Amino acid sequence: MTDLAQLELDLINAIGSAETAAAVEDLRVAALGKSGSISGLLKGMGALSPDERREQGPMINGLRDRVSSALAARKAELEGAELDARLKAEHVDLTLPSRPRRSGSVHPTMQVMDEMIALFAEMGFAVAEGPDIEDDFHNFTALNFPPKHPAREMHDTFFLRPDPETGERKVLRTHTSPVQVRTMMTQKPPIRIIAPGRTFRKDSDATHTPMFHQVEGLVIDRDIHMGHLKWTLETFVARFFEVDGVDARFRPHHFPFTEPSAEMDIRCDRSGGELKLNQGDSWMEILGCGMVHPNVLRNCGINPDEFQGFAFGMGVDRLAMLKYGIPDLRPMFDADTRWLAHYGFSAFAAPNSASGLS
Repeated sequence: MTDLAQLELDLINAIGSAETAAAVEDLRVAALGKSGSISGLLKGMGALSPDERREQGPMINGLRDRVSSALAARKAELEGAELDARLKAEHVDLTLPSRPRRSGSVHPTMQVMDEMIALFAEMGFAVAEGPDIEDDFHNFTALNFPPKHPAREMHDTFFLRPDPETGERKVLRTHTSPVQVRTMMTQKPPIRIIAPGRTFRKDSDATHTPMFHQVEGLVIDRDIHMGHLKWTLETFVARFFEVDGVDARFRPHHFPFTEPSAEMDIRCDRSGGELKLNQGDSWMEILGCGMVHPNVLRNCGINPDEFQGFAFGMGVDRLAMLKYGIPDLRPMFDADTRWLAHYGFSAFAAPNSASGLS
């Protein structure tokens, strides 16, 4: 047996015994690399005589080709076995159901609005609605706004183009109070409603946006007084923030449509970025309220000598920020699904005071 035959036998046996693709690669380098055994034979042909080269050349080239074929075959065999083992280890049962994916969530504003509606409904309030585009009478005049009131000016209100026939300029409602006016003009007392909805004003910063949401309330009946208003609002705030009670104060204020008017403050501690009710020495304004002005009752066809009432209004988005720790109002209107996935609520958890609001 020649040296070439023995070399071929040794290489073929080694290739057949290789157990990994990496071992096959090492054998390839040892045989066919720059310093490999077969490469060395090919380099040494230059020192042979022409007759020896004619004799040895085909034999060495044939050896190289056979070894290369054996290496390729063994590598393919081992890689196929490794792939089969990997597929077996990483087997996926395609008949199993897919992992559940959260397809959507309720916006914090809508969640809080539903919470507020649920609480006021338990206190006997009905929900009333009205148009987003209002006329001057329902948005201003009926609510006792004088002709030159600043709220009528362009810096605060979105006015539409004048009507080509009448010249009237309608507005995007600046509050949901026109819903109260429409209710008083179409229903007889007693009245007990809340008016949730969109409102529009020219404000834009971390706590104000040109479009925002309000919930206003109205109660009209005989012998209504500030005590009823105070109990209603203190009860609502305590139940909304899910605490036993709330330390509140009613600070005198001015609104054209109520007299007397007040702003409701709650005692709280906001250090550390967390709202803690009934703690600390800080007071935070949370809503406006008051007894319905007699002029508003007259404008709506109700006799103020026979009926009295109270009204209040609060920002839904601001309450959502306070309750759920949202630092900036503007992302609530950015339509960012990542933000909504973080702050959103399950659509299957309808707010109610029995199982919890949030």
